[in-house]
Amino acid sequence: MDSLILTEVIGGLGVITLNRPKALNALSLEMVRELDVVLRGWATDTAVLGVLMRGSARPAENGKPAGPVHFCAGGDIRFMYEAATTGDLSIDDFFTEEYALDHLIHTFPKPVIAWMEGITMGGGMGLAQGASLRVVTEHVRMAMPETRIGLFPDVAGGYFLSRCAGSIGEYLGVVGPHLHVTDALTIGLADAHAQVASLPMLLDDFKHRHAASSDELLQRVKRHVESHGLDKLPEATVTVHLDQINRHFSLHSMADIEASLQSDDSEWAQHALKQMAGHSPLMMSVTLEQIRRARSMSLAQVFRMERDMVRNCFAIRKGKDSETTEGVRALVIDKDNQPRWRPTQLQDVDLAEVEAFFASPWPMSHHPLRDLRDQA
Repeated sequence: MDSLILTEVIGGLGVITLNRPKALNALSLEMVRELDVVLRGWATDTAVLGVLMRGSARPAENGKPAGPVHFCAGGDIRFMYEAATTGDLSIDDFFTEEYALDHLIHTFPKPVIAWMEGITMGGGMGLAQGASLRVVTEHVRMAMPETRIGLFPDVAGGYFLSRCAGSIGEYLGVVGPHLHVTDALTIGLADAHAQVASLPMLLDDFKHRHAASSDELLQRVKRHVESHGLDKLPEATVTVHLDQINRHFSLHSMADIEASLQSDDSEWAQHALKQMAGHSPLMMSVTLEQIRRARSMSLAQVFRMERDMVRNCFAIRKGKDSETTEGVRALVIDKDNQPRWRPTQLQDVDLAEVEAFFASPWPMSHHPLRDLRDQA
């Protein structure tokens, strides 16, 4: 059986390849644990001066050509569904350990480069957004689409979305649109762009010339990326609507936002409404509150808040009654794309139920992420 992650140290650069391509490199608990062990070991290994994370492609087999590379499609939502509906407590371990891993990347003592090809969503964004250098390629498809499955943009989504300009974070979290390379750069969810084909050349450079220090390693990667950027970037599709995004998504509640969008007959507003129509009204409301609370919180505080929230996703309504399990059922298990949300309309969302998602199930002394610390 192939390892779920592959590792190699090349000239001082530790390369991690997510290796679950048939699942678009979606994170399982075993993958999270393997990544944690590798990164904690490399944090103090003098042979490793920096880290690069990338995804793998489905290999050619049975006459079928090799598939495209995807960085990471998120967490393993089939596992979440099965664990939530059978009472498997390892679901708690998954979220605790995934968030701790993401926090480790944010606070890692050496440069981390995220090389984002193809689908980079949910848990993949959690891995990438803490990196020192976030590189996007021409094929990237970036999103935080969790409200579609009755969840919220976790993995510190509250932190990095709330730091976007204006009300873009609310829009991205609630609506979950796909972003291409230009969107990612202009919004600030990526630092640089590079051609997919340039990665082997970058790794070959380190094979022939060992990095002298962590700083030199990072500068070499930056120079390589700058010299192998895309010839032409597509036009931005999100920031061109910033005035509309701010006008609508800065409003007090989701019901207000929906009403405002309904009064806007532009193609963009109607498309946003169409996307929202399939999402959980309750979890869109929870997400709006999450991002606004996170604006005034530190990274560690956001991770703890989101750990509370995800526990409540499976505790306030248990088993198949959870919005999250219902969303995964409709999208992935039964594939009927007919989620039975409760409530079905934004105007019927109970604000007390929204507030309940932010109540911590644990005293601080027993919180599973109590040991997370913000960098000085």
